[in-house]
Amino acid sequence: MQAKMERKIVVLGTGGTIAGASSVAGANVGYTAGQIGVDALLAAIPGLRQAAGGALAAEQLAQIDSKDMGFEVWTRLAQRCASHLADASVAGIVITHGTDTLEETAWLLHQLLDASKPVVLTCAMRPATALAPDGPQNLLDAVTLAAERAARGVLMVSAGVVHGAREVSKVHPLRLDAFASGDGGPLGWVEAGRVRWAHGCAPVSATPAYGVLLPALGVVHWPRVEIVLSHAGTDGALVDWLVEKGVDGIVVAASGNGTLHQALEAALARAVDAGVAVRVASRCPEGRMLDLHDMPWQSAKGLSPVKARISLMLELMQAP
Repeated sequence: MQAKMERKIVVLGTGGTIAGASSVAGANVGYTAGQIGVDALLAAIPGLRQAAGGALAAEQLAQIDSKDMGFEVWTRLAQRCASHLADASVAGIVITHGTDTLEETAWLLHQLLDASKPVVLTCAMRPATALAPDGPQNLLDAVTLAAERAARGVLMVSAGVVHGAREVSKVHPLRLDAFASGDGGPLGWVEAGRVRWAHGCAPVSATPAYGVLLPALGVVHWPRVEIVLSHAGTDGALVDWLVEKGVDGIVVAASGNGTLHQALEAALARAVDAGVAVRVASRCPEGRMLDLHDMPWQSAKGLSPVKARISLMLELMQAP
């Protein structure tokens, strides 16, 4: 009789504050991110294997401060996630990540991965050497969520709150509950070692819009897409300079319902005429712009500027 395959949770370490350390005992700030290996992080948390409901495996993919996240690490992370998701013995994936660019990584993975299993990002606002670090509980909650059989797709958990990849954003520079999902609200909570879904059931996973690009990552060129802010007194010179330097795409963080300073609007029209792809997002942290009409560019379809940038890069990569 064939033995039953043991389910395992794979934890991929990328560094961040959750792996940070300070030379000042107990300090919450003034630390260096990405100093403690993922194996050591796991070993320090009681009950982690029990929360996994089976085996735990760990890989150190990177050891960086997430403010320095780039295409090379994104490529390795996406491809390793895809490989583990294809492994029948893997029940779910946890990614330890810095807070600064976590929402960008979450959206990239959502766009690339066919995640019929949970891919859970987690983080910390205090380093591992703090007097009361938040990383251990966040990591325990992430493993609990990754082991939840109903969970699907790219998720994020911090301070006990479960967020989706599209909605989640960092909204505070210091407090422990630094992430929110705007007016969309959280997907659920991890409470006393159990997942409670906000609407009584887990969200369904979506088909990745750019999954076909996965094998080509690391080979194809990542398009250069920059973010420009519409603000009082802008003159559009930055847009003209970017076009001169060969930018492939521009995302504009517009005011209100997609409104643009007239000088910036004129510069963007020149960019479109030069063959540059332009998308318009709103600076507002909540709500969604109405669709744009009779304009030479498209709206970001409710995405934040940083997430719109990722979508536009992938769109340009997939273009014939």
